[in-house]
Amino acid sequence: MALHISVPRLCGQLLVGGFEGESVPPSFAAALRAGRRGGAILFKRNLPSAEHARALCAELVDAAPADLPAWIGVDEEGGRVSRLASPVLRLPPMRRLAALGDIDLVNRCGTLLGRQLAALGFNLDFAPVLDVDTNPANPVIGDRAFGATPEDVSLGALAFWQGLSRGVLGCGKHFPGHGDTEVDSHVGLPVIAHDRARLQAVELVPFVAAARANLDAFMTAHVVVTAIDGSVPATLSRAICTDL
Repeated sequence: MALHISVPRLCGQLLVGGFEGESVPPSFAAALRAGRRGGAILFKRNLPSAEHARALCAELVDAAPADLPAWIGVDEEGGRVSRLASPVLRLPPMRRLAALGDIDLVNRCGTLLGRQLAALGFNLDFAPVLDVDTNPANPVIGDRAFGATPEDVSLGALAFWQGLSRGVLGCGKHFPGHGDTEVDSHVGLPVIAHDRARLQAVELVPFVAAARANLDAFMTAHVVVTAIDGSVPATLSRAICTDL
């Protein structure tokens, strides 16, 4: 199908945007219709209730052309990163869930959440977190991670995603690792100064496991990883996003 899409429309599918308010702005709907946007990410500001979430997802579906259905995504991880109101499943932080030691429970939680998201009209969840929680001073990861070792994170995150994928696609984050930082990349630019040997032994392990399991997508981290590319954040780095 992509062979019959114009280059501008094909490029537009790489852009997923957000908007203010509880309905789709006319300009955003027009961009979807023209193929200049690939979809939307919805936040708590857009989602006052589960019923409203369903209606808003339906608006986005209607706005997108039939040959380019919209990606409709949300950050629904559990714990402090949760955008949807009751009766959508409200999960504890993944660290607490994984610490119970019941990997089947982790998988079942992912399954229930994925099916609920699909029922509302979402097709993409920006989860699971693949970062390894190795820095107690980290202000942005912490209990969002499945554990403090790459093995625990790989096991828990993949079990959660395999359940989630029974309803929606998953997106592992934050490549190539945001677990050992002391700066929130939403407000500053963290620097990870570990050498390649450490990165390959810790930070990259869950991402390699996820790639081998064919996880649907990855979100990059806006961090500088000096051992690979000290000139730009990972988000803008060919050495990290393409060559690594």
